[in-house]
Amino acid sequence: MKRKKRRFTFDSAHRLLETILVGSAGGTLFMLLHLPISWMLGPLTAVVCWKAVTGRKLHWPVGLRNSGQLLLSYSMGLSFTIESARQIAGQLPVMLGSTIMMVGLSLGVAYLIAARTGIGSMSSMMGSIPGGLSQMVPLSQEIQGAEPAIVTFMQTIRMLTVIITVPFLAIHGLAGAEQIHGVQNGPFAGDLSDKQVSGASWAVIVLLPIAGMAAARLKIPTPWILGPLLVSAVFTAAGWPMPHLPKPFIIFAQLCIGIYLGLGIKLDTIGALRRLLPYSLAGACIIVTFSLALSYLLSLVYPMSLVTAFLSTAPGGLAEMGVTAITVHADVSIVSSYQLFRLLFILLIVPYMLKWWAWRTGKNRNPQRNRDVTTNRIA
Repeated sequence: MKRKKRRFTFDSAHRLLETILVGSAGGTLFMLLHLPISWMLGPLTAVVCWKAVTGRKLHWPVGLRNSGQLLLSYSMGLSFTIESARQIAGQLPVMLGSTIMMVGLSLGVAYLIAARTGIGSMSSMMGSIPGGLSQMVPLSQEIQGAEPAIVTFMQTIRMLTVIITVPFLAIHGLAGAEQIHGVQNGPFAGDLSDKQVSGASWAVIVLLPIAGMAAARLKIPTPWILGPLLVSAVFTAAGWPMPHLPKPFIIFAQLCIGIYLGLGIKLDTIGALRRLLPYSLAGACIIVTFSLALSYLLSLVYPMSLVTAFLSTAPGGLAEMGVTAITVHADVSIVSSYQLFRLLFILLIVPYMLKWWAWRTGKNRNPQRNRDVTTNRIA
């Protein structure tokens, strides 16, 4: 048993090193090509391509993912001020309205996809709602009538579409040239040894992993983002001079998240459900287009830039949109607040809506009704 453990440990270390090299190569290439959020999309793309070409199994510890989320959320929390808190409080009704419209459109798209492909309506709904792979796939295993393989496929296509198109539109289409100077010129990069930062402020940094662990223990959604974000936001809004992270830390955070997302993409699932691919792509594009139109209206009503409004309403994740917001110097506090509000709404309310719908349509009394539509039918 001891020898097996040593071989496993050595193998894990070897695969971890391979993963780091592949991800770093992808980030470097994307940076040289001046592509959007290169240190997240580059590692993601490199990991996916490496797995597809070589068939090798890569390794990425959950601790590294958590570290990346912690660093990113800390930087996002530094944008919260008393003024931004007042602005966010005044936009709560709009957050609710935009979230409801986004979920409603997703359900409409899901209905059309189900009608055109013949997959179960519950699987289509859970695959179309912008809740994320890490949230919707486990939920699909709890709700009768949903097929996890289909939900995983649709959420993967939606995620890829969003994290490729939204940053590209935000950086090259909506953000002005004066907004894009690189992370090192913004309020999210600086010198960790700033003299105005007191020892008490340094002590606050120790609370970040504690906040992440506490949030995880309380089973709060995305705990390693919400916990540290709340700590840094509260102390920043209170006027504490918190140290800013230099650019290498932001790059490391993007690398950790990009590799994690890349390893979560299952190419064999995409190949098995290739007939569903064009409908999933079309549905994701419709939702992104609606988000762009909605953001234009928001920018007319509220004092926010179009790129801030777009990243706030885009059907992406808190981490992905946060990285993009930092890159283009958008209002990170507004973006993260909108994304957080939608995440909580989807995680706390939508599951009960779906379960009620499953009960009403009788799927819970006939669990096999939706599972009779297997992946072979649409392969």
